[in-house]
Amino acid sequence: MRTWQVERRKRTRHLIELGGLVVKAGIVDLIGDDRATIYGALLWMAEKLQSDQGEHARRLWAARGKQALEDH
Repeated sequence: MRTWQVERRKRTRHLIELGGLVVKAGIVDLIGDDRATIYGALLWMAEKLQSDQGEHARRLWAARGKQALEDH
């Protein structure tokens, strides 16, 4: 298999895993396949992370996510 094919498969798997987090968080059950809302929420997160409260938000979200992953 060529290097570019291996890299493409790695990237595809990574994107699928990230999308799985949207489902695992229950977002799809709450809003369906409303990609504009999902994207808007992600943009809001990115803005929050870039703000002066970014590090605090990241630590809070990371702790909550870690706990949720352990619970499932």
